[in-house]
Amino acid sequence: MSTAPRSGTAAAPAMGMSATTMALLIATAVASVRGLPAMAVYGWASVFLYILPAIVFMIPVALVAAELASGWKGGVFVWVKEAYGDRMGFSAIWQQWIQNVVWYPAQLAFFATALAYVFNPALANNGLFTGFVILVVYWGSTLIAFRGVKAFASVSSIGFLAGTIVPSVGLVVFAILFLTGGGASNLPAPAAADWMPAWTGITSIVLIVSNFLAYAGMEMNAVHVNEMDRPRRNFPRAIVLSAVLILIVFIFPTLAISVGVPADKVNLTQGVLQAFDVFFQQLGIPWATTVMSLLIVFGILASVVTWIPGPSKGLLLVGRQGYLPPALQGTNKYGMQSPIMIVQGLIVTVLAIVFAMIPSVQSVFWIFSAMAVQLYLIMYMVMFLAAMRLRRTHADVQRGFRVPAMPVVGWIGFVASLLAFLIGFVEPAGSGVGQLPYTLFLVGGIVALGIWPFILYAVRKPSWKVHPDVSHVHEPEPSPNTPPSP
Repeated sequence: MSTAPRSGTAAAPAMGMSATTMALLIATAVASVRGLPAMAVYGWASVFLYILPAIVFMIPVALVAAELASGWKGGVFVWVKEAYGDRMGFSAIWQQWIQNVVWYPAQLAFFATALAYVFNPALANNGLFTGFVILVVYWGSTLIAFRGVKAFASVSSIGFLAGTIVPSVGLVVFAILFLTGGGASNLPAPAAADWMPAWTGITSIVLIVSNFLAYAGMEMNAVHVNEMDRPRRNFPRAIVLSAVLILIVFIFPTLAISVGVPADKVNLTQGVLQAFDVFFQQLGIPWATTVMSLLIVFGILASVVTWIPGPSKGLLLVGRQGYLPPALQGTNKYGMQSPIMIVQGLIVTVLAIVFAMIPSVQSVFWIFSAMAVQLYLIMYMVMFLAAMRLRRTHADVQRGFRVPAMPVVGWIGFVASLLAFLIGFVEPAGSGVGQLPYTLFLVGGIVALGIWPFILYAVRKPSWKVHPDVSHVHEPEPSPNTPPSP
């Protein structure tokens, strides 16, 4: 539970967490290898494309969320509710939940690719195989989550190590061994023109939107800001340190993929394993690709099982304040919110069928990734506006941490989120879907999934309210050893 004080109360005393510890928590929660192939196509320009959203999005999110968490309990629901009312607060936490639901198929498509490399790499491009794997793994994980995930969650740190750290370090190490062993690099020698993406129209930079999802979730660990030793000084230091660590985890493995795989051959779901395949073939150990595939499979499975019940728990606790019908407020004998988890499973099932029906796994993967980003960005835009408004309307609320130059930081974060949201509707170069169907699919998905909080709010009844005190609502705090989303 968050240790941040309720509105109008004094900040909790510091518990001594250092800037380094906070930085490691943030970096561990954000880092993931899933999005690396999307940036590998840019080669050296990927460095710029990682640093830009880190400055204009990741850092503002972390700073703003830290101030909000140090002044109000309850996460994004309460933050937005205090600024704009309960309807917008309910919509904000809904977007936080529903983007995660869309993230599951994209994450499990990456899982299916890794699994295919264990048995038959050709299956990685088979939509029917991908859709089947998504369904089996997701519902199997849900059945595990129905019984509570405390025992399984204990392996989340091992899963993160196996599925993220080992592959990330492995990409860099084996790329170096590949080059020193005489392998030909597909990454050209650095030149001035290579550090900026070649401009061939807006479609040439659309993949940068995936980086916003890569950095999403920075607000999760902000709830611990009051536990820090001297947070006003140390939290900004933690943000800078975590940003450096995250950039290291992202940039060097991405460049390693660019070394092994030509830019026009990088597959959005297979890129990591494509690179390993090249390295291991040249080193004479082709079987090692299967080992890396198994590690990634285990890491993704651990994170998905841990995350299936997490965000939905926050929705349940808010829903019991009268925002969800009683049928969705139930829990099973293990205390798990099984009705909501079944609903999200049904949504995932529909999305998995889309994978099975559309020939290009890569295209569907990108569409779902973009949709998850856009749903999340809606929440972030509202969060930035809420933070700036609360500075004006609730200036008397004591905060354990205050963002320096809040209007500047808030507007930078909002504008960056808005631009990324709009760019996300542009079909990336080479996706092969077509601009009109691509845009229609995204718009239709965002509306169909995002409109429900407004419908539920409009038809709510007094009998839906189970607990009278909204101020006690808490969102779950995911393990820092699991990725935030997508």
